[in-house]
Amino acid sequence: MCTKSEAYSPTQNNHKQSQTNSTEQSSKLIEAPPLGQSLTTPLPRAGLSPAFHARRKRLTGSFPCGLWSSEEEPCLECFNSPYGTNYFPEYAEKIPGETTQKLSEVAKESSIYLIGGSIPEEDAGKLYNTCPVFGPDGNLLVKHKKIHLFDIDVPGKITFQESKTLSPGDSFSTFDTRCQLLVYPGAFNLTTGPAHWELLQRARAVDNQVYVATASPARDDKASYVVWGHSTVVDPWGQVLTKAGTEETILYSDIDLKKLAEIRQQIPILKQKRADLYTVETKKP
Repeated sequence: MCTKSEAYSPTQNNHKQSQTNSTEQSSKLIEAPPLGQSLTTPLPRAGLSPAFHARRKRLTGSFPCGLWSSEEEPCLECFNSPYGTNYFPEYAEKIPGETTQKLSEVAKESSIYLIGGSIPEEDAGKLYNTCPVFGPDGNLLVKHKKIHLFDIDVPGKITFQESKTLSPGDSFSTFDTRCQLLVYPGAFNLTTGPAHWELLQRARAVDNQVYVATASPARDDKASYVVWGHSTVVDPWGQVLTKAGTEETILYSDIDLKKLAEIRQQIPILKQKRADLYTVETKKP
């Protein structure tokens, strides 16, 4: 899921942990949304669980496991269900539905863009790993069905196949919040996490010369699928600005748009595209 932007409106928080140095650039320095990392809790069919409301209050008002108290906010991957192929059919919902209605209400109540992580979605007899995004008015802006499903088979370590129960989406999704930021809700495991989690974030930040924020669940060692954790924010130079451990926590970081512009000027990769050699083609709108 990609977002495009130029600025956030900074918010105030007594527990802010800024990871950048140049706070005097008020017109160019913006506060990234707080990055919250907590445990996921299955939601009962009759409504959101008490743990949902307790966590939301504890994480400075945040929706569980997401980003909060700013203009843009992602939740986690499959946050309303245990992450497992045997659970997806049981917890799948229609969109709009119970969970997305609550996301819509939270977005409107807080006047934020809310990236709804993802939930197992049932649509026309198929299941999808779907990310809904809501605007500050609570309206659904876009619904992105995960295109590249996660299948892995590392002998002696982990075997997991989303494709056993989920179907891939067939279209791209973008929305504009005026922020030069790529957001990735993800649930890497103890095999791919230490090898690829930070590496991929830093690579995408450098490749695209943007800030990258990743929202992971906190680690639950008793779960059938144990996640890596370590929610992170990376700058366009590939430097890690802030990173969580494995526990429930909230992180804060600033996005320095002046620094971003300087990096793009110093290494002008966007001006060096070779349309005579290659093009990017979209097969479907």
